[in-house]
Amino acid sequence: MFWNYLLLFGDFECLKAAVQNGADSVYFGANSFSARAYAHNFNLGELKQSIQYAKLRNVHTHLTLNTLLKDSELEEAITLASKAYEFGIDAIIVQDLGLAKTLMKYFPDLPLHASTQMTAHNLEGVLALENLGFKRVVLSRELSLEEIEYIKSHCKVEIEVFAHGALCMSYSGQCLFSSMIGGRSGNRGKCAQPCRLPYDLLKQDKNGKETVLDKGYLLSPRDLCSLELLPNLINANIDCLKIEGRMKSPEYVATVTRIYRKYLDLALQKDSYQVQEEDKKDLLQIFNRGGFSTGHLKNSPNKSLVDTSKPNNTGILIGYISNYNKEKGHITLTLLDSLEIGDTVSFEKESSKYTVSELMKSNSNRISESSGSTVTIGRMKGNIRVGDKVYKMASKALLKQAQMTFNDKTELKKIPLSATITLQKEKPVLLTICPAVKPSNIYYNLMVSVQSEEVPVLAKNQPIDKERICSQLSKTSNTPYEFSKIEVKLEPNLFLPNIRILNELRRKALSKLENLVLEKIERKNKYPIVNVPENQKASIYSDQISLFFTRFREDLDYEKIENVDRICLPFTCFMKGSFKTHLQDLTNSHSVYVVLPTIIRENFQNIISTTIDQIISSYPIKGFVISNIQGISMAHKLNTLYPNRFEFIANYTLNVFNSVSANELRNLNIHTITISPELDKETILSLCSSVGNFSELMVYGNLPVMNANYCLLGKTNQCLPTCPSFCTEDTKYYLKDRLGFYFRLLPNRIQTTSTILNSKTLSISPKEFPCSSYRIQILDEDLDQINHIIQVVKNKDRFEGKEYTNGNLNREI
Repeated sequence: MFWNYLLLFGDFECLKAAVQNGADSVYFGANSFSARAYAHNFNLGELKQSIQYAKLRNVHTHLTLNTLLKDSELEEAITLASKAYEFGIDAIIVQDLGLAKTLMKYFPDLPLHASTQMTAHNLEGVLALENLGFKRVVLSRELSLEEIEYIKSHCKVEIEVFAHGALCMSYSGQCLFSSMIGGRSGNRGKCAQPCRLPYDLLKQDKNGKETVLDKGYLLSPRDLCSLELLPNLINANIDCLKIEGRMKSPEYVATVTRIYRKYLDLALQKDSYQVQEEDKKDLLQIFNRGGFSTGHLKNSPNKSLVDTSKPNNTGILIGYISNYNKEKGHITLTLLDSLEIGDTVSFEKESSKYTVSELMKSNSNRISESSGSTVTIGRMKGNIRVGDKVYKMASKALLKQAQMTFNDKTELKKIPLSATITLQKEKPVLLTICPAVKPSNIYYNLMVSVQSEEVPVLAKNQPIDKERICSQLSKTSNTPYEFSKIEVKLEPNLFLPNIRILNELRRKALSKLENLVLEKIERKNKYPIVNVPENQKASIYSDQISLFFTRFREDLDYEKIENVDRICLPFTCFMKGSFKTHLQDLTNSHSVYVVLPTIIRENFQNIISTTIDQIISSYPIKGFVISNIQGISMAHKLNTLYPNRFEFIANYTLNVFNSVSANELRNLNIHTITISPELDKETILSLCSSVGNFSELMVYGNLPVMNANYCLLGKTNQCLPTCPSFCTEDTKYYLKDRLGFYFRLLPNRIQTTSTILNSKTLSISPKEFPCSSYRIQILDEDLDQINHIIQVVKNKDRFEGKEYTNGNLNREI
């Protein structure tokens, strides 16, 4: 089994830190179209330099183009991919389906990886991506080890899994929170991380009475650490572990890479596996948010997923303040961990950090002190009180250890070489080098030979020996090479006029080998890049109204809803036998579509399949709304079983930003495409002009901004029958932010998901946007309100007021 250990990083220093500490592969972004737009991303010169640096050390390079793109950006993205292809990039990671299919067309031999932003969270979704041509799929972080192993054992595509780093509260690709409240889209690499802000969790009963259930950083997960679970991940047979290191320091990259490399190698030996406490502490010290979590990997309720007390780095607790001399700024504490001059500390109620410049024990100055010592540190000012916790935020020794691995004089990543050197009297010295590597190594089958200009002669007194020759050839400390074997063919009693002959031969041979690799990795772009074709103008707009219901309402008289063309009901309402009569009446009188869930975990697949069969046999439904990548294969299967019987609508959760994505879905049996609600006016107009005749635009409703695999009521990622938090439909739950805005929370006990709705209701006038249909999303509105909303939309109007928003219509994301 080939194992690949991959690390995401930011600048070139981070690249060196990753490579030198043992990463097998690295991901990095260019100046455009990366999912970390605010990280350091490379220009073309830096991109080429980075690829060459990594590849010379047999490290695979992957370029991140994993954001959603507008039509106007596709040509630039393809040009960037073309340059990366020429430079020798090994793979490109993408989110945008239109970009992916275009790259597959122009660069059929360049592997594409499906980003975690594509929300692949089940086998059917992975198989759909495999059939679309992806070579690797990065799974959603929410999956358990059992799910990962099941998926890997039933697909051919490579599987990549996150192992360490920051966790998002929402399924990646399904979070519009930052986009909707501030115009910084996570799907465009610009997330402002509103999940790291404080919120109050409120319960509102049917009489409108509010109760505060919880408060704090309720949406801020601890960082993932899977160090203890590496043997389990290996047993799952995945192809790649992913460490997140972008927007982090090179010291962070070096430390995390070093430790995971150590334990991955240990786990692969299949011997006894135990993680040392010192390594755990180093990981915590370099960065943690209130400790670590195993995320969703364990198939058990995870109560430690979120730390509500603080959203950023918390360091390591090193003691409690026993005395504070405010005048001198002296703090006394008994150490729970070592401390030295140059370390950085912080305090429980103080946001500032302080470098320790004064450390005393028994009135005597110290350079460092160990755990158990009672010490005084100074000079500290701020919101500091006796009893407060003291945290070591940075360790000078750990940072120095990390920095030693990526300075300009260090080369830890070595390519093993075999050399044969032949010395004969009055003949040029011949040096032949062959890399001693496996077939998967880029140096495999390469060989170089060089010879000297000067020649050996008979020695008069001190002939050169094999040991001296080997010693000179082995001086490769500042290169990415080392000689594992040197064969010396030496005629007796020879003398070299100058020992520098061996040094020059070594340098010449290594330079020649390096040039061979650089020539090998660079490609000639044999695929001519043409301009992305201009979109055809769409025609024949039907101007229909689609009425989507967030939940089925037994109290609503659907027969009295006026002027609606299709009614779209949530899948879960068809699971309840008590709704059967209502549903039969409704499906007989209206064009009804079944809205499939955005999230369909493996343990829900059988329910999905069985219920779909029951729906088809029991109700004359018109079609299905697919909400994830799995829906593509589902549409294909249903269309094969029931040719031309059903219509399929792609929900906005498939993130259509451009006409190429829309047309690709159209080619995959999807009849109507929902335009992303994240887009600005100009981009929507462009899409309407090209694909509006088979597109739907959401013009009214409470837009979901987050889908989380977590229950904020039970504080767990798995609902339990014994949970005391009865999330009944007559009780409303909200998250209240620091500005006083209320975000509706919809818990789902079936799959333990929480959907968070925007604090304002979306309302857009359809007047300027010619589409085949306009979507209205209904939450709690009564019959009169529903009919009024429909009439407003029919009149090409919109609602105004502080409780409404037009989304990103007037701001470009």
